[in-house]
Amino acid sequence: MGYAENRGDYWRGRYKIAPKQYGTVKDENGRTRRFTTKRAAEKAAAVEEERVLTVKPVTVVKRATFGEYANRWYERQDLASSTMQNYRRHLEDHLLPAFEAVYIDEIERDAVDSWEKREREIYAASSVKTWRSTLHLVLSDAVDDGLRESNPATKRRGRGKRAGRSRNRGPEKVVTNALGILLIAERAALLAGREDDFTAVVLKGYTGMRWGEIVGLEPEFIRPAAVRVEWQLYELDNGAFDRCPPKDDSYRTIDSPGFLSRLLADQVERAPAKPCECHGLRYLFNGHGAANGAARRPGAKLVDVARFAGVSTGTVSNVLNRPHVVALDTRDRVEKAMTDLGYIRNWASGENAAHWRRNGFATWLFKPATTGWYPKKAPEEARPVPLLAEPWPGIPARGRGAADRSEACWLPIAPGLTPHGLRHTHKTMMDLFRTPEKLKDERMGHEDGSVQARYSHISPEMRAELLGSLSRAWEEALAVRRRMSPGFPVLTLDALLREGQ
Repeated sequence: MGYAENRGDYWRGRYKIAPKQYGTVKDENGRTRRFTTKRAAEKAAAVEEERVLTVKPVTVVKRATFGEYANRWYERQDLASSTMQNYRRHLEDHLLPAFEAVYIDEIERDAVDSWEKREREIYAASSVKTWRSTLHLVLSDAVDDGLRESNPATKRRGRGKRAGRSRNRGPEKVVTNALGILLIAERAALLAGREDDFTAVVLKGYTGMRWGEIVGLEPEFIRPAAVRVEWQLYELDNGAFDRCPPKDDSYRTIDSPGFLSRLLADQVERAPAKPCECHGLRYLFNGHGAANGAARRPGAKLVDVARFAGVSTGTVSNVLNRPHVVALDTRDRVEKAMTDLGYIRNWASGENAAHWRRNGFATWLFKPATTGWYPKKAPEEARPVPLLAEPWPGIPARGRGAADRSEACWLPIAPGLTPHGLRHTHKTMMDLFRTPEKLKDERMGHEDGSVQARYSHISPEMRAELLGSLSRAWEEALAVRRRMSPGFPVLTLDALLREGQ
């Protein structure tokens, strides 16, 4: 029989739902009802107990704490490794510390809202929203398993929200244009000391491919006038790369303009012949890391010295190994270039890693290329990229004393731009070209399930018009870059600039 329980300043109704198991009278929103009198609490409990015993059969369910149930719930999931990793991180770092010892059926909406408020004081609102979604998912399954009657993590629209502002507002996404893509790719190649990164940045800006799709791109998926997206590489917390289908199974073929097809064909020739150890496969791009772990300071390579001195790499090698066969003035020029660039012989800084890591690429190549500054990373403070002024736009000075030898620094191109911002940039460029929505969705790997989209189709004329617009944007950017300086120390772009001349 239902009874009333004194909670100090209010009464609550309790009723039997199974042997040694009791429920609490709650309102339609899942909150415990607070009665001012004992009589009212007893009456409500009696009504609720009668409903439970007469309307639906009693199912005996063993109570479980949130920690016990969450571990069982996680083991039941069979999802992509990236999703499993994210769920584990959400549980261990944010949900279990707050709810691990609490019984599932005793978690109330007030407790969830208070937890969210505390998290928002420390973390970004968008992150807290994601963690609450995971909590909602776990508790929703707990409802289905009969451990509780309602989900206290359900977000009620417009409740508890301060008027006049959105708590989920973030900074506006920074985008750039065709010239910005070209200049950033140029600087990235100079920072890395190789052509690969020039091609990778241009590829991302002119196709909108996701980071994992570019890192996981294999030479066999480069077509004469297109790029086929079949796989991506997802970087896990343990440092391993998981080869998995693209996000949301967005397999697609992306048409590429002629200039990009030529760049990719050259990259296929440069791609490492040795398969990676993780998957036994060849990939179009590999990482750039020093054997001594100094990825943030790759160092000048022999090819940098050759470019700076205006000689071949063979001549530089002769200066190092057989100086007597090199003309004196040439030898002096090469040795001066080594000194100016901070070249260290036999320093394994040019050794490539199997794959680019997202954080390393963004921190030590992309951000310095867009802002002209290396970011703050302990123990070093933020600092401008030290440059030797010639040839334009400047060669990064490396090694000890680089700042003292610096003659110039880069101006910012697009502060706040991220590698993912190039995906936004490509979408913005297509908006500017008034590309049909169906074609934009295909290139971006999005799916529109509306009836309108079902009756829309992509014609060859639409593809040709978009490729023509992308090619014109590229040529216009090259023309502006050519007016800045007719030559370029990265061979790939230098050849493109001379073609126009």
